[in-house]
Amino acid sequence: MLRPQRARRVEHTDHGHSHGLVDESIKRSREGVRAVSLALLVLALTAAAQAVIFVASGSVALLADLIHNVGDASTAIPLGVAFALRSAKAERWAGLAVVAAIFASACVAGYEALERLIDPQDVEALGALAGAGVIGFAGNWLAAAIRTRAGRRIDSPALIADGAHARADAYVSLAVVASAIGVAAGLRAADPLIGLGITVVILRITWDSWKTVRGAHHRH
Repeated sequence: MLRPQRARRVEHTDHGHSHGLVDESIKRSREGVRAVSLALLVLALTAAAQAVIFVASGSVALLADLIHNVGDASTAIPLGVAFALRSAKAERWAGLAVVAAIFASACVAGYEALERLIDPQDVEALGALAGAGVIGFAGNWLAAAIRTRAGRRIDSPALIADGAHARADAYVSLAVVASAIGVAAGLRAADPLIGLGITVVILRITWDSWKTVRGAHHRH
């Protein structure tokens, strides 16, 4: 009588749902935390390099890109917490935090660009400024690849949305290169106008990310 009972207990352990779910949840949590941490490191280094160049150049287009990259990097914090907690609800809230951070960065960037249009200032170190745009492109593209691949592997709409956001940021950073070229050609207003253009792109990214996160909420 003891042997069949033991077999039943083993069968319950092998086929019980909770054991499998816990293992999968832990695996998903670790992969999610790893992805957001690595992306955070990449974007932090990118922002640090751009901050140094901003001090030298005074470019508002670079400032807009820098503000956005800092906001993008900060989204790793709520996402990392959500994955560490292994909570779908926390992950959805993290997605909303991502959208809020993107929108806030757009507001700050837009304000600075408008102020510079009203009160123009010289932009210097144009070669370094163009280099900052290339650095922004490379950093965001790498962060996007890290987030998107991990998001698809673990089926995380919030992480996928953050990856799409970073990929779009990569192209936005190239606008900083255009600003350096425009100013070099004598178009003083090119820098703040490109800063405003970056703001519009950020607002579009905000809307797209909101739709992704909202769609995930409805599915759950």
